[in-house]
Amino acid sequence: MLSVSNEVLLDAGAVSRCRRRVHLEHDPAMREVPLAPPDPSAQQRIADASAHRDDIVQRLMDATGPGAGWVKISRDLPAAERVQLTEEAFAAEARYIWGGLLPVDRAGHRRGGSELLVHTGAGYVPVLVVRHRITDRGSGAPTTAMTDLDPANRLPDTARKVRSQPRDQMRLAHLYRMLEALGKHEGHRAIGGVIGLDADVVVWHDLSAGTWPGGKSALTEYQSRFADRLAIASAAVEGEEALAEPSRVLECRRCPWWPTCEVVLTETRDVSLVVRGEDAMELRRAGVSTVDKLAALDPADEPPPMNWTGGTFADSIILARAWLADLTMVRKVDRVEVSRGDVEVDVDMESFGDSGAYLWGSLLTGADIGMEQGYRAFATWEPLPTADEARSFAEFWAWFKEVRERTLAAGLTFRAYCYNALAENRWLFGSADRFGEYPGVPTKAEIASFVDSDEWIDLFRSVTDQFLCSHGKGLKVIAPVAGFAWRDPEAGGEASMSWYRDAVGMDGGIPDDAQRERLLRYNEDDVLATYALRNWMTDHAQTSVPYMNDL
Repeated sequence: MLSVSNEVLLDAGAVSRCRRRVHLEHDPAMREVPLAPPDPSAQQRIADASAHRDDIVQRLMDATGPGAGWVKISRDLPAAERVQLTEEAFAAEARYIWGGLLPVDRAGHRRGGSELLVHTGAGYVPVLVVRHRITDRGSGAPTTAMTDLDPANRLPDTARKVRSQPRDQMRLAHLYRMLEALGKHEGHRAIGGVIGLDADVVVWHDLSAGTWPGGKSALTEYQSRFADRLAIASAAVEGEEALAEPSRVLECRRCPWWPTCEVVLTETRDVSLVVRGEDAMELRRAGVSTVDKLAALDPADEPPPMNWTGGTFADSIILARAWLADLTMVRKVDRVEVSRGDVEVDVDMESFGDSGAYLWGSLLTGADIGMEQGYRAFATWEPLPTADEARSFAEFWAWFKEVRERTLAAGLTFRAYCYNALAENRWLFGSADRFGEYPGVPTKAEIASFVDSDEWIDLFRSVTDQFLCSHGKGLKVIAPVAGFAWRDPEAGGEASMSWYRDAVGMDGGIPDDAQRERLLRYNEDDVLATYALRNWMTDHAQTSVPYMNDL
């Protein structure tokens, strides 16, 4: 039986982290290995989260008034001092403890702290303050007003439903166990709250309720994950055989350990380089551990018994063959088709996190309908969130609607294109929902009528349906195959976040006109990329991309 090292202390994030990352973080042999440089966008998100917390605590303290029993502990203090101040606040039975860092639970191998701890009379409950959305439109979320920190007052919200944010519940469960070890928890219930980006309510989670798949509770799921990560970390500390080997997953894109794992995966030609997540694990269990072994299988044969989740098993074999041949794309279909119109508009939206959509870019091409062709942008340069977003969106929709109406009046066909409609659709509906009272903003029914029509073409879906892509299906990967190149060598969604901050002077600086031009150029290139892609799919993909059955 594996022994658990007394040196191992896990924070709440470990239960949501990649298992291999947990191993690497605790392996003494990896301490001198250079990590990938910090991601500037990640650092900015950390700074934004800190500013969000500062705003929330001030609002809470103002709402409760003087003498409400607040203890505010600076996160900039040394850890030992923060722990001491937290223990003193516990001893004084402070009503609200902000920035508390709990004493390490060596017996339970846990460490961590909470933005806010609230004394309810029976013990303390944790309240997280996060910079992401925690509810969607719907009903049933147990909430109180943001300034009401008493979970006993929670009621089912008729306007909100809980948005799935598993990490929040895992962190609350972690804190509950730490408070329990200290004897500071509420003994009769396991509950915790979350204040999100909108900062309008507290969502309260019953951690013992069977709301997880299979009827499990958050606490049960947490215990299972924590035991697994604890065993992995302890084995790493003790130099025992690793319990988690590298495998490519979605988290790899932003992981500082990815360069280390990538070397290993490439050297071993690991199957997760083309088939990721649970499917890669299933293949390894079936003895198919490398890209070469997968490519050697016959797509016509029955797959080994396994729980397969992504695409078809036959497609994974072709992907492996494409990877070995260094082919970015292969055709799944005998003939590539894209719906075309007499008048065409390419659309690309730029948003800033969950704060809003500040730019709608469009490219009008095709038959002459008496409107200027080429690129056009509809933007607000007031820092989001701003009511001016309603104006820019209304202007975009008025122009877009006029293009459609003129096209149909001329007896011509209209098509509009984007790459991955999930993003554009989210902000089309979201803008109609948030700004419905603003003149010119369409109704949700009008948006639904358009996005459900044959006029709205998602090129991401067209690519997915007709091609297998061995290196991913992002536009920055696919468009170069069609011969397109972005003018800015740093072009990308993450980089644009930083450009946007400078463009609007979000951090108190002077708005940077050069960064505005950079964003407009980037957005223009995005719509030019979809334009180039659909033309290539129509005219050249048939002959330039190998058919999968020919591999």
